[in-house]
Order: sequence, then C-alpha cells, then structure tokens
Amino acid sequence: MSYRAVIDQTVYRFSTLAELMAKATPQRSGDELSGIAADGPIERLAAQMALADLPLRAFLEQQLIDGEHDDVSELIARQHDPDAFSPVASLTVGEFREWLLSSSVGQTELEAVTYGLTPEMVAAVSKIMRVKDLIAVADKRRVVTRFRNTLGLPGRLSLRNQPNHPTDDSFGIALSAVDGLMMGSGDAVIGVNPATDSLADYMRIVTLLDDLRQRLSIPTQTCCLGHVSVALRAMEKRAPVDLVFQSVAGSQKANEGFGVSLAMLREAQDAALSLNRGTIGRNVMYFETGQGSALSSDAHFGVDQQTMEARAYAVARAFDPFMVNTVVGFIGPEYLFNGKQIIRAGLEDHFCGKLLGLPMGVDVCYTNHCDADQEDMDTLLTLLCAAGVNFVITVPGADDVMLNYQSLSHHDGIFARETLGLRPAPEFEAWMVDVGLADEAGRLKDHMPPALIEAMRTSADAAA
Repeated sequence: MSYRAVIDQTVYRFSTLAELMAKATPQRSGDELSGIAADGPIERLAAQMALADLPLRAFLEQQLIDGEHDDVSELIARQHDPDAFSPVASLTVGEFREWLLSSSVGQTELEAVTYGLTPEMVAAVSKIMRVKDLIAVADKRRVVTRFRNTLGLPGRLSLRNQPNHPTDDSFGIALSAVDGLMMGSGDAVIGVNPATDSLADYMRIVTLLDDLRQRLSIPTQTCCLGHVSVALRAMEKRAPVDLVFQSVAGSQKANEGFGVSLAMLREAQDAALSLNRGTIGRNVMYFETGQGSALSSDAHFGVDQQTMEARAYAVARAFDPFMVNTVVGFIGPEYLFNGKQIIRAGLEDHFCGKLLGLPMGVDVCYTNHCDADQEDMDTLLTLLCAAGVNFVITVPGADDVMLNYQSLSHHDGIFARETLGLRPAPEFEAWMVDVGLADEAGRLKDHMPPALIEAMRTSADAAA
C-alpha cells in the first residue's frame, strides 16, 4: 500500500508505512544518518499531511516490524485492547490529535484508552504536534507509582540523585549522595551508574546505598544501575535490591544487543517482588531508553528512531515499572544533532510514554561534542515541568564525572521546584521537614541545623 499527498500540484508518494512515518518525523540527524529522513521541509510536510489522513486502524492492520521474527512486535499486538481502543477507533491520526487536545478529554479518558493505543499510534500523532501540543496533552496524563514513596502526583517533581564516581569509590559515592540529599534530590531514587559491572561491586554499591538510606531514615528507594543479569545474581544472594534497572529498546534484536530478553526481565521482576522491600507499593522495575539506541545497534529495520523509541515503551509497560526515563541527548549528535532536536525529542518521548501509561522521567542531558549547552537544558527542564514530568536526574554541578556528559545540577532541581511551584514526593517532603532540611511548605531552608549536617557527614562516612 502506498500513501500520497499533493502540494502545489506536486504529488508526493510514500511506498510503505515505515517510509511515511520516517519522512513525517521532525528533522533529526539519526534519521538522516540512516538515509530514511525526508529530503527537506516540503517532503516532510507532505508526509505529515498524508500521515494526518491515515486511519489509526492502519497500525493494527500492518506491523512496521514483522511479529513472527520480533518479540517486541508480538508483545505490542498482545497488549492491544480492542475495547479500550473503541473511543478513538474511527479516527484518523489528525482527528486523534484533535481528540487529545479537546478540553473534554482529561485524565479519565486518557487512562481509559491507554491499552487501546499502540506505540506506533502515539508516535504517529506526536509527529504532527507542535511543542505546545505535546506539553498540553502530557500534562493531562498522570501516572502514579509507589515503592517507599509516591511518584507522579500533580504538583510534584521528583529528582533522581545520581552520585556516580569514576572508580566507584564508596566514600565518593556516599559523599555525592549526601550532597544531593542536602539539596532535596533523591526522592525518585538514589541511583548509581557503576563504572564496572562485577557482582562484587554491584553488591557493595547497593549495600552502601541501603545503609545510607537506613541511617538517615529516608523514605526513598535505591538502585545500582548494573546489568539485569548481575542484579539477578545479587538477588539470589539476598542483596538489598530495591529497584531492578535495565536499558531497553524497541526491537528484539536491539534488546539482544543489550544482552536482555523479555523472559529475563520477567525473571528479574519476580525476583525483586519476592524480596518484598517496598513499604507502600510494589513497582520494582526501572527502565532507561533513548532515541537512537536501535539505530546504533543496526536493529531499527528501516523504522525511524522516534518510533523505535516509542516501541521500547511497550517493553517497559509490560513490567509495571516504578520509573522510566529517556536519556534524551546521551548518545550524541549522530542521533540528535543540537539543542533544538534534543528539546523536541525529550518532549516527544515524555508525551509518548505518558500516553502509553508509563511513569515518565527524562535525563535532560547532552554530550560534550553536541551543538547544545546548559541554556538548552534549562529550556527543556522548564518545558518538561509544564508537561508534568514525573522526575528528572540531577548530579553535582550538572557534570557527570563518570559518564562524562552534561546533565542537570541539584541546583536546577531547586529552581524547578521553587520557581515553578512544584514539591517533592510527599513522603520525602515530610522527611525533609522533619529533619530540618525544609520548611512546612517544602522549601529548602537557607541554613541547615548543624546536627543535620553532622548526621549527614557521619552517615556518609559510616556507610562508606
């Protein structure tokens, strides 16, 4: 089946659905690198016009990647609920956009349609939406999860405290974690990207983080972002694993490149649940994604990188995660060339994840060889807060000394909360007030009690 649009008596034809989706995508370097992008703005507009006229049902009638040879495609088909789809079943992609933006559609309607939508549907509609449209719809959709505290409530912004260290030094990790805690970062998770992936280091790091959490009585969760296979071995030894982490992608081949399968993820979820470490909830998985991961492993099958990213969300939502985030600018300018592309991609990912029912956060970041800067990150952070993002990631000074990329600083988290009127997770906020870190409104105090500073210092030292 081919697709067509006419602009100024010129007929533009697109031979496959994958080609139509790719050429309708707003400009990004990854699709240009793979040779599937539109030739220019006019062909892109023609593709968007043709896509807007496409019935949503078309995505149920043909798969972009053959499900007989791809377990992600098979999973997407299995997840689809015809009854949930019925409110929008008669709509085209363009009409679906209008439905989403309608003032009569809110949280109840969006939640009800969640499993009627496929990743390809939400990717398609995002391609014909402006930035403000992505923000307006995402802000309507709230996804709430719980473990030791609650993420995703309206008016709240949680922060992942990321105390990475280039050699995984215990004291360096503990000190960095305390630095973030003193600025209110850590209610989403205190999560370390390990420099190594050995079982011994994984167990040392989760034990260190859990000890620090208990010494300070923090109502949060911890995570070592090692490979899921290492987490499984650690849980066999009854290590204090709160959240199980894994990077996932939108095709079976790309996930195999990560060394992971759907069966392995199910095994890890079952193992984490058996530990029964959550106090108010049982969401135990943490997934990271990012546009370009499937392309970088030659596992995209001619599908554009933004649609492949949305397909990764089908994998994530199969495991009821506590948190999911796109690491939006981490791979580099080969996939998202500059600040404008990163900003657009971050808002697309957040929008698509929320529509598919995920507790979405964003690592607002860029690599040092990318045409972007911290002002671009300020812009994306502010727009994401307007869109109701569940959490963002913060590191000391916005400079991740282990992963060697630029992210947000703990001070950026303070800005977002205080200037935009957002508050931490309620349980974490109550802890901040109780220990004297924040006032009754949840705002950080200008001066911390000396006893708290000493408790932070001695806890970091003891945990390390």
